[in-house]
Amino acid sequence: MIDFDYARASDIPDAIRQIAADPNAKLIAGGTNLVDLMKYEVVNPTRLIDITHLPLNTIEETASGGLRIGALMPNSDLAYHPLIEKRYPLVSSAILAGASQQLRNMASTGGNLMQRTRCFYFYDIATPCNKRVPGSGCSAINGINRINAILGTSESCIATHPSDLCIALAALDATVHVAGPAGERVIAFTDFHRLPGDTPQIDTNLAPDEIIVAIELPPRGFPENYSYLKIRDRLSYAFALVSVAAAMEIERGRIRDVRIALGGVAHKPWRKVEAEAALRGEAPERKAFTRAAGILLQDAKGYTHNVFKIELARRAIERTLTQAANGTPQMQAIKKIR
Repeated sequence: MIDFDYARASDIPDAIRQIAADPNAKLIAGGTNLVDLMKYEVVNPTRLIDITHLPLNTIEETASGGLRIGALMPNSDLAYHPLIEKRYPLVSSAILAGASQQLRNMASTGGNLMQRTRCFYFYDIATPCNKRVPGSGCSAINGINRINAILGTSESCIATHPSDLCIALAALDATVHVAGPAGERVIAFTDFHRLPGDTPQIDTNLAPDEIIVAIELPPRGFPENYSYLKIRDRLSYAFALVSVAAAMEIERGRIRDVRIALGGVAHKPWRKVEAEAALRGEAPERKAFTRAAGILLQDAKGYTHNVFKIELARRAIERTLTQAANGTPQMQAIKKIR
């Protein structure tokens, strides 16, 4: 473990002042990802700024009928909150599909958004990695890339986004409220995370001197027809090879509205509004779901060991949309795919 200084933020302005004053500092709440990165010496912050005492751990109803979730709300508390379970069960299901109960107890909602992308070589400091050392190369492209991305990749990086919660938030059109020296601003969830391009070391559009204060869910939560399906190598405590968040509204036997987001396949939660547009007005049946899957995956590119993900993703999309349409969401307590 490296040497570092420790400080506690007294309030939100103090946290902003401290993070703005030290470009090598990191904010820490649950620390479920950051501490691992420090142990592997992937990141070496000079200072940790403890924000766990800030008043950001509540859920409030908004004037528009949505919910505002404090950035420090623990994942477990969020998953089992009555308003989330009733109005946004897709969020609850996605959280319960991820990590372990102990990690969910510690992990914060805001911290979940800031998880670093997933790749064996990113965590191995003995190998070249453009995310760790820009310009050093991507070892995964010609290496062991079974878990890596098939969408939105670049010559610089094929890492994947690790979060389950973020896939559901992307599907639901959530927004991220952030604060910095210039004040507060709101970022659409689909714009919060970045594709790698030629700057894979930058995972999000959060400025270095900003902090997440809340995530806002819109009024519509699709509580009747939804599902979150996660395909992984083992049934407990494993990252997704492919995951799908699907939510829809069915009226008179036709799809009135629909949302689809994919995890485990790109550097960020993957969503294409063209696929959703193709489903609106259609009968909720396999032929339409297959067409939507084709649109979502039309630019997919496999590498040596992960070509199988393309077909796996297609089948997962069709299955998840079927589950959502039938009102039979994937049960996270029972891992067997329905």
